[in-house]
Amino acid sequence: MANVAKKVSWSGRDRDDEEDEDDERAGETTPLLNGTGPGVAGGARQLTPSSFLRIGQLSNVDLNEDIRELETELPRQHPNEIPHNEKLLSLKYESLDYDNSENQLFLEEERRINHTAFRTVEIKRWVICAMIGILTGLVACFIDIVVENLAGLKYRVVKGNIDKFTEKGGLSFSLLLWATLNASVVMVGSVIVAFIEPVAAGSGIPQIKCYLNGVKIPHVVRLKTLVIKVCGVILSVVGGLAVGKEGPMIHSGAVIAAGISQGRSTSLKRDFKIFEYFRRDTEKRDFVSAGAAAGVSAAFGAPVGGVLFSLEEGASFWNQFLTWRIFFASMISTFTLNSVLSVYHGNAWDLSSPGLINFGRFDSEKMGYTIQEIPIFIFMGVVGGILGALFNALNYWLTMFRIRYIHRPCLQVVEAMLVAAVTATVGFVMIYCSRDCQPIQGSSVAYPLQLFCADGEYNSMATAFFNTPEKSVVNLFHDPPGSYNPMTLGMFTLMYFFLACWTYGLTVSAGVFIPSLLIGAAWGRLFGISLSYLTKGSIWADPGKYALMGAAAQLGGIVRMTLSLTVIMMEATGNVTYGFPIMLVLMTAKIVGDYFVEGLYDMHIQLQSVPFLHWEAPVTSHSLTAREVMSTPVTCLRRIERVGTVVDILSDTSSNHNGFPVVESNPDTTQVAGLRGLILRSQLIVLLKHKVFVERANLSLVQRRLKLKDFRDAYPRFPPIQSIHVSQDERECMIDLSEFMNPSPYTVPQEASLPRVFKLFRALGLRHLVVVDNRNEVVGMVTRKDLARYRLGKEGLEELSLAQT
Repeated sequence: MANVAKKVSWSGRDRDDEEDEDDERAGETTPLLNGTGPGVAGGARQLTPSSFLRIGQLSNVDLNEDIRELETELPRQHPNEIPHNEKLLSLKYESLDYDNSENQLFLEEERRINHTAFRTVEIKRWVICAMIGILTGLVACFIDIVVENLAGLKYRVVKGNIDKFTEKGGLSFSLLLWATLNASVVMVGSVIVAFIEPVAAGSGIPQIKCYLNGVKIPHVVRLKTLVIKVCGVILSVVGGLAVGKEGPMIHSGAVIAAGISQGRSTSLKRDFKIFEYFRRDTEKRDFVSAGAAAGVSAAFGAPVGGVLFSLEEGASFWNQFLTWRIFFASMISTFTLNSVLSVYHGNAWDLSSPGLINFGRFDSEKMGYTIQEIPIFIFMGVVGGILGALFNALNYWLTMFRIRYIHRPCLQVVEAMLVAAVTATVGFVMIYCSRDCQPIQGSSVAYPLQLFCADGEYNSMATAFFNTPEKSVVNLFHDPPGSYNPMTLGMFTLMYFFLACWTYGLTVSAGVFIPSLLIGAAWGRLFGISLSYLTKGSIWADPGKYALMGAAAQLGGIVRMTLSLTVIMMEATGNVTYGFPIMLVLMTAKIVGDYFVEGLYDMHIQLQSVPFLHWEAPVTSHSLTAREVMSTPVTCLRRIERVGTVVDILSDTSSNHNGFPVVESNPDTTQVAGLRGLILRSQLIVLLKHKVFVERANLSLVQRRLKLKDFRDAYPRFPPIQSIHVSQDERECMIDLSEFMNPSPYTVPQEASLPRVFKLFRALGLRHLVVVDNRNEVVGMVTRKDLARYRLGKEGLEELSLAQT
C-alpha cells in the first residue's frame, strides 16, 4: 500500500469546483483496492443470488481513502506507481443533462415565444454555425501557415548544416543540432500542456466523443484549452514528432463551437450577453457536433466526411435540421480555409487548398482498378487490421506504463523530449545509412538532401524523414514509380510504426491520423512495388494506388472508422472511383482489428475509466432488471422542504447527488408519498443563492420570483454549496420546489429489463432515470454509471468496480 496515488486523468489534476460527483452512491461503501482487503462491507448493494453468480459481486474502490491513509503514515514520500485496473469505472466524471427540464419557468417562456421569435432563434442558430465554420477555418489556416514557416526554417538550418559537414566530416554535430532543435521545441509544447492544461494533450477526439456521449470532461471546451491545443500542435509538428496536425482540429472546432454558442468565456471572465437562449447542455451539444464536423472539414477538405464523422463517432442525438446546420458549418469551414490559403499562396482566385492536407488528384485513367484487384484490396485490409491491432495493443501497454510511472508533469515533459531526440536520431541514422539515391530532376521534394549521393541526386530516405508527415504522405502517393527503394520503404515503415506508437499518448497536442496514413502509405507502396515485380511491370500495379489503399487500411485498423473515413478519403483524393475499394479495405480492416482488440479511441476512453455508453446494451443483459442495476437508497426531497435540510443534503460529501426526486409529503410526517418531480443540484444551488424561500410562519406569502435567465447566468459553472452562506434563521425557512422541479421526469418500473432501460436512457440523453414501484413510490435511481458498469467481456457479462479515481 506504499505506492498509492490517484490515477492521472485527462484533466490531469483535481478540480473540486467543477467535479462535484455525478450519481447516487449513498448506500455503498469503499472497502477494496483492486480486489485486496478484508472484504466487502455490509453497506454494498446486494445482487440477487442468480445475478451474483452471473456477474460477480459489486466492489466500490476508493483510491482517495488509501491516499489519506498514506498521508498519515508517509507525509512526504512521493508515490512512484499508480495502481490501475482496467475493470474500473470512475465516479469522478459528471454527466451532462441532455433532457430539458420542463418546469413551470421553462414552459412559460416557451409559451411566450411567438412565430417571429422562433424564427429569430432559428436564424441565430444558422449565424452561430457560420461563425463556427469561419473561426475553425481561420484557426486551421493559422496552424498551417505557422507550421509551414517554422518547419521550413528548421529544415533549412539542418539541411545547410548537413551539407556543410558532409564534405568536411563531423556529421555528429549535425545530428546533435537536429536532436537539440527537436527536443527544445517539443519541450516547450509539452510544458504548456503538462503544467497549464493537461486536457489539451493528444488529439482530443476521445474527449469530444465522451462529451457528445453525455460525459462532462473537465475543461474540455475551455478557451484556454483551445490556445494550448493550437500552440501545442504547432510545436509538436515542428518538433519532428511522428504526429499530425489534423486530429486536434476536431477538438479545436468543438471548443470554438462551445464558446461561440454560449456568447461568453469563463477563461476571460467576459459575458457578451448574446445567445443566452442556448445556455443549456442540449443546445451546446448540437453546436459542439457542428464544431467537430467543421474541424474534420478544415483538416481534410471533406465537408460531407465531417458531417458523417459527427454522426458515426460522436453525436448521441441527431435530426434532419441538425444535419443541415452541421453541413453548413462544414462547408463554411472548408471555404474559409480555401480562400485564406489561396490568398496566402498568391493565387487568390484559384481555390485549390480545401483542407490542411490534400492528397492530390488521382487520375482514374492512369490509376484505375480492375476486378482481379478486389481480392488484393481485401488482403490489404486484413494486413491493415492486423497491424492496427498490433499498434493498439502496444500502445495499450505503453499507456498502462505511463499511468503507473510517468504521472508527474516533469516526467511527462522529459519523456516527450526523449521521444523527440530519439525520433531525430533514428531519422538521421537511417538517412546516413541509406544509399537510395534518386535523380533530383522533376522531383517535388521540398528539401532535397544530397548527403553522399552524386551531384544532381538526392537521398530518398530523407524525403520520408526530412519533411512534415503531411508532405511525406503526398510524396508516397504521387512520386513516380522507381522513386523509392523497397529496402528504404521497409525500414521506414518498421521504424515509423514504433515511433508513432511511442508518440501517441505523450503529453503533447498531437493527432494520430497522419502518422497512420504515412505508415500505411509506406507499406502500401512497398506492396505495390512487390506486385509490380511479380506481374513484370503490369500497368495496373501502380505503387501510388496501393499506397492509398495501404493508408486507408492502416488508419482504419487503428481508429476503426468506416463510413466517415470512406467519405473523407474519397473527398481528400477528389476521386469517387476509389470509393468502393476504400470501403472494402476499411470494412475488412475494422472486422479483422475488432477480432483482436478495440479501436484506439475506445481503448483510451476505457483506460480513463470513463462511463461511456455505446448505442446498445450488452447483448446478454436481458436477464438483468432495473431493480438489480439501480442505485439505492435515493435521497428524496419534499415539495415544500426546509432550507436547512436542503443545505445539509447538498453538503453531504458521501452522497454527491446531482438529481433528487421530489415527493408529495406533509412536512410534519416521515411518511413518503408518490413521485411528483425531479430537481437538480444545480437548480437548488441557484435557489439558495437567490434566497428563494419564506419563513415557516408565512407560508402563504409568495416567495421571490426567479426567471430562467438566473439559471442561465450561472450555467455551466454553478457555485459549490460551500460558497453559499445560509444563516441559522434562514435554515428554518421553507422552500417550495413546485415551480422549479421537472414535474414529468422519465420513470421505469423496477421490473424493466436492462436493455429497455438502456435504450430509453441512451436515446433520450438522460442523466437520471427514476425507478418506481406499482404505487409510484421511488425505489431507486438509474444513472449513467449504473448502466456503463455492465459490459460484455471475454467470459460473458461482467460488472466493473466503481472507483473515486
